[in-house]
Amino acid sequence: MVGLGDNSNKISGTKAIDNSKKKNKKKKRGGSKRKMTAEQASAFKSVTEWVYLDHSNSSSSSSATSALSSWVVDDFGVQKSLGRGMEKVVFELHSHSKHSDGFLSPSKLVERAHGRGVKVLALTDHDTMSGITEAVETARRFGIKIIPGVEISTIFSPRNPEMEEPVHILAYYSSCGPMRFEELEKLLANIREGRYLRAKDMVLKLNKLKLPLKWEHVTKIAGNGVAPGRLHVARAMVEAGYVENLKQAFSRYLYDGGPAYSTGREPLAEEAVRLICETGGLAVLAHPWALKNPIPIIRQLKEAGLHGMEVYRSDGRLAAFSDLADTYELLKLGGSDYHGRGGNGESELGSVNLPVMVLHEFLKVARPIWCGAIKDILESYAEEPSALNLARIAGFSRMGSLKGSPPLSCGKDWIDRCLSSWLTTEERQNAEFEAIRLKLSLASIDLGGVQVPIETK
Repeated sequence: MVGLGDNSNKISGTKAIDNSKKKNKKKKRGGSKRKMTAEQASAFKSVTEWVYLDHSNSSSSSSATSALSSWVVDDFGVQKSLGRGMEKVVFELHSHSKHSDGFLSPSKLVERAHGRGVKVLALTDHDTMSGITEAVETARRFGIKIIPGVEISTIFSPRNPEMEEPVHILAYYSSCGPMRFEELEKLLANIREGRYLRAKDMVLKLNKLKLPLKWEHVTKIAGNGVAPGRLHVARAMVEAGYVENLKQAFSRYLYDGGPAYSTGREPLAEEAVRLICETGGLAVLAHPWALKNPIPIIRQLKEAGLHGMEVYRSDGRLAAFSDLADTYELLKLGGSDYHGRGGNGESELGSVNLPVMVLHEFLKVARPIWCGAIKDILESYAEEPSALNLARIAGFSRMGSLKGSPPLSCGKDWIDRCLSSWLTTEERQNAEFEAIRLKLSLASIDLGGVQVPIETK
C-alpha cells in the first residue's frame, strides 16, 4: 500500500468510498446487531466513565455503565442505541463556528450538537481558539463535554516545489487548554494575519477575472475580528451573483491551485505538529483524502510526532486511509467537519459513527498527554498566580465565568472543580497534584496591585 503512486492511491481511495457507501446502506437497513465482546464492553465502560466523570450519579452514567451486558454493536463495532434510558455516547471531533468559517455561534453549535445527541464535542475552528470559552459556558447547561481544539492551516513543502500543498492539522487539548499558550497563539495569530492578506489577494485575482467582488463584502460576511477564509470569499461570490452556489465558487475559482487561489502565512506542517505535541495536544491529520500526495505527507508528519488521522466520514470508513493509519501506527479518527452551511452536501453533527474501540484508543493515547499538560499548566500557575492566567485556564475548563466573583475560594477545591470533568479521582489524588495544592494554599494572587491569598476561609 505504501508503495502506491499518486494515481493508484486515488483509485484505492475511490474504491474505499464506494465500499463504505455500500456498507452504509446496509447499516441504514439495520444491519446485524450483536452483544459487545468482553473487550468492547471494557472499552465502552472506560469511555463512558470519562464522558460522565463530573456527573457520575446521573441517569446517563448509571445506565451506560450498569447495563453493559445489554449493549450491542453493529458489524463495524459501532455502538447501537436500544431506546429510552440507553443513550449512545456520540463523539463529534471536527466542527466549526462563526469564529472561523462556520455559520453558527459556538452557543448555537453546542445547542445543535445537543439536539443531535452529541456527548463530547471538539470545537476546531480554523487557526483560532477564541470560541472555546463560549462553547464551554453553553455546554455546562447541556451536560456536554467540550474538547478544546483548533484546526491549523499549514503547508507541506518538500524539496520538489511541485509537491507543495496545503495541509490541515487538528489539535485536541485538555480542559486547561494548551501549555505555553502564548507560543501557540503567536503561531495562530500569524496565520490569521496571513489569511487577511490571502483573502485580499483572492479578491484581487477575481477582480482581474472580471468579477468585481468587493473586499468590504467579504469582511462583512466574516464578521468583526474573524480572519476571512475561502468560504467567506465564496459566500460573497454567491451573494453577488457571480456563481450559483458555494460548490461552483470552489470548483471554478477557489480550489487549490485555482485561478483565484492564494496562499497565506502557513507554517510548515511538521513545525505545527511538533508545536502541538510540545504544548500538550494530540495532533491529527484532517481530511487526508483531499491531499494530492498523502503518503509522503503522512510519513513525514509521523516522524514529527503525528498521533492520528481522519479515516471515518459520515459515509463510512475509508479503507485506503485506514490501511495507511495501520502502516504508520496512527489513531483512526473522524468527524463531520460541520460548518452549518446547510444543504444536502454537508454532514450533520454527530453523523460520523466511530466504533467503540476507536474511541477507547483515542482516549487511551490522549488522556496521559492531557494529564501531563494539566499538571504543567497548574504548576506554572501555582508558581506565578495572576488573574490573567486564572482567567485563561477558566476559559478552557468548566469553571464558568470569573467575572464579578472572587478568583478562588480554596486551592484544593478549585483544582478539584477545574479537573472534575477531565481526570479521575485517582489521577487527581497523586503526589504531584497534592504538591500543586500545597503551593496554591500558600500563594496569593495580584488583583490590581493588591495581593489576595488564594487560600481563604
